[in-house]
Amino acid sequence: MALPEFDSSVGHSFGLEFDGIQIKSITEVNGLKMEQDVIEYKSNTAADGKYAIKKLPGRWKAGEVTLTRPLTDDNSFDKWIKDSQLGKMADVRKGGAIVVYDYEGSAVKRYKVTNAWPKSLEINTLKAGDTSVLTEKLVLTYERLEVDSA
Repeated sequence: MALPEFDSSVGHSFGLEFDGIQIKSITEVNGLKMEQDVIEYKSNTAADGKYAIKKLPGRWKAGEVTLTRPLTDDNSFDKWIKDSQLGKMADVRKGGAIVVYDYEGSAVKRYKVTNAWPKSLEINTLKAGDTSVLTEKLVLTYERLEVDSA
């Protein structure tokens, strides 16, 4: 469902799609960022000889994003991490998308990542008697991020 004109989206829920695998229980996405270098071109103008600086787009920078989800029996993160630790990079580098869903479960926006692979997996603090939800944080490193409409 498309958003009405000038309405903004509520970060209701997020998901991860890689190679046909969908993980919809992502509760937090942190660090999603597109960035590129800036090249400064310095010259003197021909007409009056004044110094001029022009800024040009440079190379895209690689990035990292942290995904948090409740701890479940789904082992897709675990297998992905294990394969990267074993150096199976041909299998580990994946293309996919981080998807933002609206309150009806329809995709609002996709952030496509290229050659993403897991850098780390962290389980939150285990504490006896604690009643908070256990979560796992997966840090993905990627070579490129593009915004794609849903």
